[in-house]
Amino acid sequence: MAARLVKRCTCLLREAARLAPAGPPVGRLGLARAACKTLASSAASPSSHVPGPLSQPAEKEQVFTPYPERQEVDELIEKATRPEELLGLLGGGHRLHQNHAALVLIQLSRLLLEKPEDKAPLVQDARFQQLLHLANSQITAVWHGTLVKLLRSLYALELPASSKELRSVEQEVRWRLRRLRYKHLAFLAETSAAHMQERGSRELLAELLLQLERRWAEIEDGRTLVAVMTKTGHLSESLMTRLEDKSLELAEQFGPEELRKVLLALAAQNRRSVPLLRAISYHLVQKPLPLTKGVLVDLTYAYGKLSFQQTQVLQRLAADLLPHVPSLTSSEVARCGKSFAFLKWLNLPLFEAFAQHVLSKARSIEAAPLCNVLLAFARLNFRPEQEDAFFSLVHEKLGCQLAGLDPALQVDVLWALCVLQQAQGAELQAVLRPEFHAQLLGDGSPKGQSTFQKLLHINATARLEHPEYKGPLLPASALVPRPSALDRKGTPLQKELQGALRGLLGSADRGHFAVPTQYGWVLGEAPLRSGACPGRPAPPTPTLSGELQTGSSAASSPDAEVLLDAEGQFLPPRDFVAPHLAPPSEGQPLPPGAKRLAFLRWEFPNFSSRSKDLLGRFVLARRHVLAAGFLVVDIPYYEWLELKSDWQKGAYLQDKIRKAVAEDLAK
Repeated sequence: MAARLVKRCTCLLREAARLAPAGPPVGRLGLARAACKTLASSAASPSSHVPGPLSQPAEKEQVFTPYPERQEVDELIEKATRPEELLGLLGGGHRLHQNHAALVLIQLSRLLLEKPEDKAPLVQDARFQQLLHLANSQITAVWHGTLVKLLRSLYALELPASSKELRSVEQEVRWRLRRLRYKHLAFLAETSAAHMQERGSRELLAELLLQLERRWAEIEDGRTLVAVMTKTGHLSESLMTRLEDKSLELAEQFGPEELRKVLLALAAQNRRSVPLLRAISYHLVQKPLPLTKGVLVDLTYAYGKLSFQQTQVLQRLAADLLPHVPSLTSSEVARCGKSFAFLKWLNLPLFEAFAQHVLSKARSIEAAPLCNVLLAFARLNFRPEQEDAFFSLVHEKLGCQLAGLDPALQVDVLWALCVLQQAQGAELQAVLRPEFHAQLLGDGSPKGQSTFQKLLHINATARLEHPEYKGPLLPASALVPRPSALDRKGTPLQKELQGALRGLLGSADRGHFAVPTQYGWVLGEAPLRSGACPGRPAPPTPTLSGELQTGSSAASSPDAEVLLDAEGQFLPPRDFVAPHLAPPSEGQPLPPGAKRLAFLRWEFPNFSSRSKDLLGRFVLARRHVLAAGFLVVDIPYYEWLELKSDWQKGAYLQDKIRKAVAEDLAK
C-alpha cells in the first residue's frame, strides 16, 4: 500500500512539473501546493484509480509565477542615462511587476558610479525612498539573479547599515542561499563580500562562506574559481584549501590572467601550496601562453614572495622580461629585481638591463626604487658593467636623501654599499654616530636584530676595509653578541665538520668553536634561520619599506679557529692573544711565523641558485675574515658531500690546510 502511494505521488509531481514553467521560489511552493491538491482530489474521487488526464487540476488553478514578458518599461530602464529618468517611472503610469523596482535600483547604482557625489542627495529623495519601499514589499517575488544584483547595488549606494530595506534584502538572500546557483554565490563573493565584512553582516557572510565551501565541486570554469579565491579565500582557511584542490583540476584550462590571479592570491596569503605551484609551473613551461608585461611582473613577484624556485619558469620569465625592460617603470624594475633576488636567481643580461634602466632614468628615478635595486644587487653580489657610472648615480641620488630615510632602511642601504665595496667615509659616519645607532641597539624584534647585525657588519667594514676612517665606531659594549646568536641549532654539515676537525686536532683545546668576534660573525654559527631545511633556502623576509632583509642568523661564519706554528703544528688558541674576539682576550703574543686559520663552511643556501657563486652577505663575511688576519679554509657543501668516510674527511681537511698555507707563502 505504501509503495503504491509513493508511486502515485511521484507521477503527480512529475506531471505538475512538466506543465509548469520554471519560476521563482513562490512558484515552487505553489508547485508543492498544487501537487498536494491534485493528490487530495485524486484520493477523494472514486474514479481516481482509473487512468485519466492528470493535467486537469493544474490547468484549473494558476499556481506558478512565470517570468513576465518584456515590456516597454524594461527598455526605458535599460536606456536611462540620468537618475531623474528612472525616478520618473514611478509616477508615469507604467505597470511595474515585482522585478521592476529592483531593476530601477540596480540601474541607479550603475549611473551613480560615475557621479558618486550624487549619492547622498539621491538617498534623501522621497521618490527613492518610495522605490525602496516598493522593492521591499515585493522582495519575496524577486528572481534570484536580480536579488543578488540588488544587494550589490544597495551596498554601492551606501545605504546605512541600519536601513530596514537593506536588512530585508540581506535576510532574503540569506534565506535563499541554499537554493541559489553557484554562479550567484560567486557573484555575491565577488561583489558583496567586502561590503558584508565592512558593514558587520557577519551572519550573512558566514553563511555565504559555508555554502561556497560545501558546494565547491560545482565550480565549472576558471573565472568563477579565481573570483571566489581572490575575494573570499583569505576569509576561510578551509574554503581556500578546497579552492586550491579545484585549481589543480582546472589548471589546464587557465589562461595567463587566471594564472596571474591565482598566484597573486596565494602570494597575498603566503600559501605555499607546492602541488598547485608545480602544476602552474608545468603549464607555464609547456604552453606557449602569451605573457604581457604586467603578467610577467606579477608572476615574478608571486614566485619571489612564495620563494618557489622552478628553473625553467624562471628562465622563461627572465627571457620574456628582457625586451620589456625599457618600457618598465622604475618601481616595476625594482619589484622584479627584488623578486629575483628573493629567489637568488641571477640572470646577467636581465640585471644588466636593470642597471641600464636606472642609468637612463637618472633624472626621474626616486629614492625608494633605487634603494630596492641596490639591495637586490647586493644580495646577489652583482656589479654592473658600468659600475662607476651606476654607483656615482647612487651616491648622487642618495647622498642628500639618505638622512631622510627610515633608520632601518638607511642601515640596509649602507650595508648594501659595504657588500659591493662602495661605501664612503661620510656615509659610514652618518650611520655609526652615537645619536643615530642609539635608537637601534635596544630593539629586540626580529627586524631590529637584523638591523643590529648589519650595523655590526658596517662597523667591521669601517675598521677592516677603510684604514683612513677615523670614527666614530660602535661602543665596545655593542660588539658583544646577543645570546640568541650563540644558541642556534647546528646543521648536519656543521656537526660533521666540527667532529672531523676535533678528530684532526686530536685535542679539544687546539681549536676554538662557537666563539663570538667583534665583526658580527660567530665562530661556528649556524647558517640557517630556525625552521629552514638544509636542502631548501629559507625565504627572505620582506619589510614594510619593501627592502630585502634576512635574519641575523642567515649569515655563515667561521666554524673553527686554529693556530699553526712555523712548523705546521697546532697550537692551543686560548693561550695566545686574540684581539678579534668580543671582548678581546689577553695572552701570549703569537710566536714568529704562526698563522691563524678560519674554517668557513658554505651551505647550500649560501649560494646563488644553480651556481657556485656566493651571495653578497657571505662574500662580505669572507672578506672580513681575511681582513682580520686569518687564512681562510673554504669548505663548500658540494665538496663535503662527496666525502664518505672519516678518513676521507680528515685527508680533505689536511689538504685544504696545506693549500691555504701554500697560497699565503706564495703571496
